[in-house]
Parts: sequence; C-alpha cells; structure tokens
Amino acid sequence: MLTFAFAIPPEKQMLDAKSLDAIFRNARTHNAFSGAVSDAQLRELYDLLKWGPTTMNTQPARIVFVRTQEGKEKLRPALSPGNLDKTMAAPVTAIIAHDLYFYENLPKSFPHRPDAIKGFQGEDKKAGNEKVAFRNGSLQGAYFLIAARALDLDTGPMSGFDNAKVDAAFFPDGRWKSNFLCNLGKGDPAQIFARSPRLTFEEACRLA
Repeated sequence: MLTFAFAIPPEKQMLDAKSLDAIFRNARTHNAFSGAVSDAQLRELYDLLKWGPTTMNTQPARIVFVRTQEGKEKLRPALSPGNLDKTMAAPVTAIIAHDLYFYENLPKSFPHRPDAIKGFQGEDKKAGNEKVAFRNGSLQGAYFLIAARALDLDTGPMSGFDNAKVDAAFFPDGRWKSNFLCNLGKGDPAQIFARSPRLTFEEACRLA
C-alpha cells in the first residue's frame, strides 16, 4: 500500500490550538482591568486589524484611544451606570467609530479604480454611504477584538453608552459616528461569570 506525505507550505498552515483558544475559545469579555497599554501596543493593534477586508477597501473605521484622565472625564457623561466604574479604571477605552466620508480616501485605497469615488458623491448617496460605513466599520470593529486578543490584550466591548453624547464630545463636526466602546488592558478572570452557552451549528446554520 502506497502512502504519501504532503508538506503544507508554512503560509498555508492553520493556527495552532493555543492560538485559536486565545482568540476565540478561551477569550472572554472582561469587566475589570489593570496594567498598562502603551502607545506602541495601540499602533501594533491597528497595524494588524487594518488588513481585514472591507467593501472596495473602504476602511471606514476610525478609532479614538481614550487613555488620559482628561479623555476619560470627557467620556464619563455618556456612560451608563453599569459601565462607568470599569471604564474609568481601564487603562484604555477605544471608541470604535466610522467616517461618513470614507470615500474620500478611495483614490489612495482603491487605486485601480480612480473613478470609484464618484459612486459615493452627492446628496442622494448619503443614506447608502451611512450603511456602507456602519457595516464595514462594524466589521473592522470585530477585527479590532480579534487583533487585540491575538496580541495578548483583554477586551471589554460595550454598547451601554449614549452615542449622541460621545459624538458631541469627540466628533462635533459630525463626520465620524460612534459605534461601540471597548476597554483594553489586563483582565481580571475573577470578575467574570461562567461562560454563557453558544448556539450549535444546527441551530445557527443551514446548508443550501
């Protein structure tokens, strides 16, 4: 009986179980943070998440890393009571937002279609542009979580805040719109509850 051994090229090899555990299976949403997050780590985080795909490479996500006491106080009035203390104590809180005028970067980010920007210009395109910005900005927000976990940063994504207050405080020109917040740092495992069940393949998927 003949047997064959196929060498998998390094660029095609899957992540090992430890990596998948860190990004998905063992990763948790944390409620208490400590430690420090450097500006270099924040740059590394962005430089990883930016490679995730978006429609026509639009890349509408914009991120404000709130890491100073002044910035946290600016954010404070927008936070719900349940998210206040943990956010004020976290080393960094990221405002994941999206740019409604993302298309202005298309000549740079989508160079093989120099006229692509025209498809987004005009008052009649605003509603569609908002959908593109929100959809793809949300995608990039998910890449943010995955990249942070891959870089050994714990995350605490939140939607318990007043978007209008955040936008008024941080984006008064109306160009950027907040989507969600995410605390970053070293999470305290003692402050999280037992993991909630996930839906099975049969419950969540169909084969067509």
